Amino acid sequence: MDVPRRTDDEQAARWNGPAGHAWVEAQALLDGILRPFEDVLLEEVSVEHGGRVLDVGCGTGSTTLALARRLGPAGRCVGVDISEPMITAARARAERESTPASFIRADAQEHLFEPAAFDAVVSRFGVMFFNDSVRAFANLRRAAKVRAGLRFVTWRAPAENPFMTTAERAAAPFLPDLPARRPDEPGQFAFADPDRIHRVLTESGWAGIDVRPIDVACALPESALVPYVTRFGPVGLLLGEADERTRARIVDTVRAAFDPYVRGTEVRFTGACWMVGARASSGPKDPAGV
Repeated sequence: MDVPRRTDDEQAARWNGPAGHAWVEAQALLDGILRPFEDVLLEEVSVEHGGRVLDVGCGTGSTTLALARRLGPAGRCVGVDISEPMITAARARAERESTPASFIRADAQEHLFEPAAFDAVVSRFGVMFFNDSVRAFANLRRAAKVRAGLRFVTWRAPAENPFMTTAERAAAPFLPDLPARRPDEPGQFAFADPDRIHRVLTESGWAGIDVRPIDVACALPESALVPYVTRFGPVGLLLGEADERTRARIVDTVRAAFDPYVRGTEVRFTGACWMVGARASSGPKDPAGV
């Protein structure tokens, strides 16, 4: 019975530790890489001026702030994330920009949101890390008004996203402790299976479920490639533990593996994702499972 709690603790430790701090330090780079996904997501979100929106797994706040600007001063956009360093960065951004967004540092699976408070629930790659996805989406359903829209972007299968797994495949001979990707476990590809998405949302009180594939063209500067692949993902987490000689060999090997994606001064790749939509049904599920 302690496995879910342990998973929660692992996620909290990760996002409040090295991973969270890395995202804050590389905020500008990551915002640039993820901007195309943010743009396609916002095109799908239908909320009237002055509405209320919840952004789940908001990170350093880019999507939350974009939504807040759209909603105007009469609206309200709330970002929630488990990472204290990222929430702190998001609040600082909102203050610098004088954008009326607010942020909650909490686990969206458990947090007691105001019931029926939001006209829409959105997420850009922020819903794949729950240890109990049905419980989490039931809790989000409780926070949504009846017929409120749910819209999120999540990754399709690893095989459809070779760019995302290039580093770990290249580094595997040097890092025997590199964790294997396991379907349905919390992580980047937790919702790779569209049948699982349908099942989770149906069981948690969402209806009118629509899951469709989208392919998004992405780019980053070639000069940022090595810092990117050595700080993020499974390889980035383990590189810090490697000795200097091993680290240098890994970095050289991994960088060479990305050559097919380099086009002059840019690195280009396609992100294979699901665009998921649903509506809050009239009978909300109890997030406690009672």
